Amino acid sequence: MYPFSIRSALLLGAGLTALFSTPLAAQDEAPTEAPDSAEEPQSYDIMVTARRRSESAQDIPLAVSVIDARQLDETGAFNVNRLQQLAPTLQFYSSNPRNTAVNIRGLGVPFGLTSDGFEQGVGIYVDDVYYSRVASATFDFLDVAQIEVLRGPQGTLYGKNTTAGAINITTNQPSFDFEGRAEVSLGNFEFRQARLAISGPLSDRVAARVAFSGTSRRGTIRNVTTGQDIQSLDNLGLRTQVLWEAADNLKITLVGDYNKQDADCCGSVFVRTGTTQRPLNRQFAALADAQNYAPPSTNPFDRVTDLDSRLNAGNVIAGAALRAVWDIGPGTFTSVTAWRYWDWKPENDRDFTGLPIVSLSQNPSQQNQYTQEFRYAYSGDKFDFVVGAFAFDQRIDTQGTEAQGLAASRWNIAPNNPLSLDPTVLNGLTARNTQSLESTSLALFGQLSWKVSDAFTIQPGARLNYDKKSGFYQRRVFTGTGTELTGRETDARSRAQLAIFQPQVSAPEDTDWNLTYDLTLSYEVAPDVLAYGTYAKSFKTIGINQNGLPTDASGQPIAAAGTIRPENVDHFEVGLKSQFWDRRATLNLAAFRTDIRDYQATVINGEFGVLRGFLANAGKVRSQGIEADFAIRPSQRFTAYTNAAYTDAKYVRFTDAPCPPELAGGTIAGPGQTPSAPGTPGGISPANCDISGQRLPGVSKWAFSFGAEGNLPTEFLGKPGEVYLGYDGSYRSGFSSNPSPSAFTNVEGYHLSNFRVGFRSDDGLNLFAWVRNAFDENYFEQFVVGPGNTGLIAGLPGDPRTWGATASITF
Repeated sequence: MYPFSIRSALLLGAGLTALFSTPLAAQDEAPTEAPDSAEEPQSYDIMVTARRRSESAQDIPLAVSVIDARQLDETGAFNVNRLQQLAPTLQFYSSNPRNTAVNIRGLGVPFGLTSDGFEQGVGIYVDDVYYSRVASATFDFLDVAQIEVLRGPQGTLYGKNTTAGAINITTNQPSFDFEGRAEVSLGNFEFRQARLAISGPLSDRVAARVAFSGTSRRGTIRNVTTGQDIQSLDNLGLRTQVLWEAADNLKITLVGDYNKQDADCCGSVFVRTGTTQRPLNRQFAALADAQNYAPPSTNPFDRVTDLDSRLNAGNVIAGAALRAVWDIGPGTFTSVTAWRYWDWKPENDRDFTGLPIVSLSQNPSQQNQYTQEFRYAYSGDKFDFVVGAFAFDQRIDTQGTEAQGLAASRWNIAPNNPLSLDPTVLNGLTARNTQSLESTSLALFGQLSWKVSDAFTIQPGARLNYDKKSGFYQRRVFTGTGTELTGRETDARSRAQLAIFQPQVSAPEDTDWNLTYDLTLSYEVAPDVLAYGTYAKSFKTIGINQNGLPTDASGQPIAAAGTIRPENVDHFEVGLKSQFWDRRATLNLAAFRTDIRDYQATVINGEFGVLRGFLANAGKVRSQGIEADFAIRPSQRFTAYTNAAYTDAKYVRFTDAPCPPELAGGTIAGPGQTPSAPGTPGGISPANCDISGQRLPGVSKWAFSFGAEGNLPTEFLGKPGEVYLGYDGSYRSGFSSNPSPSAFTNVEGYHLSNFRVGFRSDDGLNLFAWVRNAFDENYFEQFVVGPGNTGLIAGLPGDPRTWGATASITF
C-alpha cells in the first residue's frame, strides 16, 4: 500500500470537514427554485487580463486560450501536464520536475535534458509574478480562478520577454465577504486529493485568503528491484494572501506560497534496442549477455522496471510577493515585488537498467530569484497604453555527483581490454560537479493602442533589454580509492577512467543588449467579427553551458561552446475572431509563422560525463501552422467545443548537429573516409550530422481537443440543480523524441478520452464520478536514449486508465 502522507491526511480531513458542514449562513435560507433557462442564449464573453487590463477575449487581437476554474476542476487538469489535453497548441514533456519542457507551437524550451544556462521561451506567470523555473509547471494549480494560454512572442506587455508565449495564471483574490470552497477526490492507484480555500474580512480595510492543496497517488510503474511503485504523486501546496485597501484607490496585497513534492520518481521502462555504429560486442544485447542481464519485461506496457539506484524527486518551490495597485485618474499604476526560491534534491538512475553501471546521478540545486516590475496602464477614448520597467536577478547553485558502479568496467571498457574484467577500475569512479549561475536582466517595455476609428486600431510595442550571465563549472574526478585524477595521467587504468569523466573548469560569461518591437493592426469587419495581423521582432537572450562542455577528438573541452548566441525571432500572424448565432457560438482562427535564427538547441553526444547535454546554436528553425477554436452553446443545457492545431516545425538549417543513435558510436570519420550506413556495427560515424529539413522534437503536426456536456434539471438530496454528463477528448499525432530525429525514438500518435457524470446543485454542491483515459490507451510521453550509444531506448509510458469520484462545495 502506498502511504498517504500525514500532511495530505490532515488536509483531507480538513477538506471533508468543510465539505460536509453546512455553512451557517445557508441554514436560515429556504431553498429557491431556479428557473429553467434552457432556451436562454449565452454569449462567450470571457474576460481576460492578457493585455494588462480587463477586456473580453473576443475583443483582443491575440491568439489566447482561456480555461476557467470549473473546467480545470471537472476535467482533472490540476497541472500543466493535464492542461495540454485542453489546449492543443501547448506541449508538456517531463522526465522529472527539473527536466521539464513547456512549449507552445513547438517552441519554448529545447526538448531533452535541461540546462540552467538558457531562458525558457514560454513564460509562467502567477498573479503577475514571473516563475523562472520550468519545474514550477509540475506543481498542482492552487486556488486558480482562470488560466490564459497566450500564443506567440510576449515582450512588450510582460516583464520577462518570452518568444513562444505565456501561461498567465490568475488566482482567486481575498474578499470582504466570507466565502470558501472545499473539494475531495478519491480514485484508483490510491489517488487522494483535497483542496480547501477560505476567504473573509479581518477588518474593514483588510481581508485574507488561505488555500491548501494536497495530492497523492501510488506510482503506475512497479520497480521489481526495490518493490516500490514509482512515478507516484505526493504534492502539497499552501498559499496565503492578505489584502489591505489602504485607500479607496490603493490596494496592497501580500502573498506567500509554499509548494513541496516528495514523490517516488522518476524512472523509465525498457522499450527497445536499435543497432548503432558500435562494434557488435559493445551493443546492448552483447553487453547485457556478458553480465547475464535481461530487462524484467520487453513489453513496456507491463509497466515494470528494475532500476537499482535510488529515485527521488524532492522539490520545493516557495516565495513571497508584494503587489500594489494604485488607480490614478484614467490609469492604473502597478508595482510587483517578488522573491522566489527553488530547492531541488534529485536521485536518478541514468543507465536506465537494473545493472550498477551508473550508481549515482544527482544534481541538487538551489535558486533564489528576485523580480521588480513597475507598470502604468492608461485607458482613453482614442489611446490606450501600457509602459513598464522590469528587473530580474537570479542565482543558482548546484552540487552534482555522478558515480560509476560495479558493472561499469564490463559495460564501458572494450571487451578486448583486460581492464574490462576488473570491476575495481571504474567502480566508485566519481565526478563531483560544482556549478553556479548569476543572471541579471533589466528591461523597459511598452505598448500603445491607437483607435484610429471605431473599427480600426493600430497597436505598436517596443522593448529594450539588457542581460548579463556569469557561470562557473568545475568537475573534479576521484577514483574508487579516493585518488583525484588531474587528467594528465597516462597509464592504462587512468586512461580508462578518464574516458568516462574528464576534470573540467569553465567560467563562461556574456552580456547582451536587445531592442525588439511588434506591430498589430486590427479591424472589426462586422459586429462581433475582428480581423488582425501581427509582426513581432523578438529574441531569447544569451545562454551559457552549465553542465560540462563537450570535448573534441583529443578529449579536450571545447571552450568556444561555453556561450550561446541569443535567438533572433521573426514572427508573423493573422487571425480572425468571431461570434455568431446571437453570440451562442464562437469561431477563432489563427495562422502563424515563426522564424528563429541561432536557435538554442539541446544536444547530447553520448558521453557519460555530459549526461545532461549541452546547448548549441542551430542555424535556423521555422514553425508555422494554423489553429482553430470553436465553441457552441445552443442553450443552457448543452455546450460543445473543438480546438485544432496544425504545426509544421522543423530545422531549416542545422548542419553540425549531433548524430542520432543509429549513426553514432563508431569510429569518427577522418579525411577522405565515408561514414557507414545507419546501424552498421563497427562502422564509421560522421563527426556530426546535417539534420536540416528534419522535424523539431516533441512537436505533433496535428493536435486536437474536443468535448461536450449536456445537463438536465433535477433535484437530488433535497437540492435543486442539474445532472450532467460530460466528455473531453484529445489527440496528438506522432512526434520525434530525440533532438536529432531517429528511427528509434519516434513516438506514435495517441488519443485520450475522459468522461464524467454528476450532479450540481444551485447552492454550490458538485458530486461527480470520472474516468480518464477511459479506453486504457497505451501511449508514451517520451523516449530516452541510453548513454554510451549501446542502442538502448527507454521510455516514459503515459498514465493508464484512472477512475474516481469528486465532491466539492462552494459557499
